[in-house]
Amino acid sequence: MLKAKSTFMLSTATIAAVFAVSAVHLAEAQERKSLRWTTSAVGSYGYTVAATMAKMVETALGGEYTVTVQPYTSPTVAMKAVMNGEGEIAYTADVGMGQFHERTGGFKDYQPTKPEIAHTWYAYPMESMMATTAKGADKYKCWKDFSGQPVFFTTAGFMNWLNMQRSFKALGYDFKHVQIDIKSNSDALEAGTVVGSVTYTTAGKSLAPYWKETEIRTDIKVINPCPDEVAKLKAAGLAVVDVDPKGAFTKDVGPKMLQGVPILFGYNARLDIPEALVYKMVKAFYDKKDELVKTDAGFGPMAKDFIGMQVQGINANPQIPVHPGLAKFLKEHKAWNDKWKIGASSS
Repeated sequence: MLKAKSTFMLSTATIAAVFAVSAVHLAEAQERKSLRWTTSAVGSYGYTVAATMAKMVETALGGEYTVTVQPYTSPTVAMKAVMNGEGEIAYTADVGMGQFHERTGGFKDYQPTKPEIAHTWYAYPMESMMATTAKGADKYKCWKDFSGQPVFFTTAGFMNWLNMQRSFKALGYDFKHVQIDIKSNSDALEAGTVVGSVTYTTAGKSLAPYWKETEIRTDIKVINPCPDEVAKLKAAGLAVVDVDPKGAFTKDVGPKMLQGVPILFGYNARLDIPEALVYKMVKAFYDKKDELVKTDAGFGPMAKDFIGMQVQGINANPQIPVHPGLAKFLKEHKAWNDKWKIGASSS
């Protein structure tokens, strides 16, 4: 009887201890603040990369925040979600930031309900290119051959979609976009639902997950812009860069050197996100830049010139405010330009 009583008392004490520990863990979880990163859809490069960085951000912020990655149909929608209070940091690019500031494209008549996003952290360049199936490639010599033809210019609202939209506008071509699910990219090309599909590399080294699948399932050929088109693009203020196909593609995609129109991607925070939080986050990425390259080769240019990439991102839209957290970081590294303006933030 005494033994049974002792066992009962021990079990009660054990259960009490378990509940006590659980209560502590629950309290800690409840005390942690939420930091939501809105990105493009699952399967996109932006979502995949953000998911790998979430733990790094949590560690850099001392466990004070729980970082979650929330996918949206496109970066345009992700940007609006943050400025509507559904997140704190938005996946975007220089072309998207420009359209937002000018209230053009997907941002026409848009009015945020929360403070606007500001320059915060630029992570990698992407290069937009045109591709078609290898079996039908003899029909396409220049980008003009895709004018008025059904093309999947990446998901509507994607930054590469915006990039090709402005490229076709500069060239005076008919932008005929056909919306498909990214998972059906290969099938749509093979069936002729679309005659072309915009592919994109990150720093000339990485492909989006859905393009990796497309390359496995379908033989493709990249169609470069012709010399006169390159001249028109540059005259319109757009850059055209060379991309070594061996850097990202595993098969022969035609040209010995590919040509694409680059854009610069980043993860930009609202201006009411504390300065100290953004500063810690940017500094962590700077300190861990070599580790980021190990997770994805697309971070190569950032690791090589972290400060220069931030400067480039701001200079693409110098009229947009810089988050105080990034401004503090750049001033510490003697890279601040007094012509830029610092946005107001809580600290």
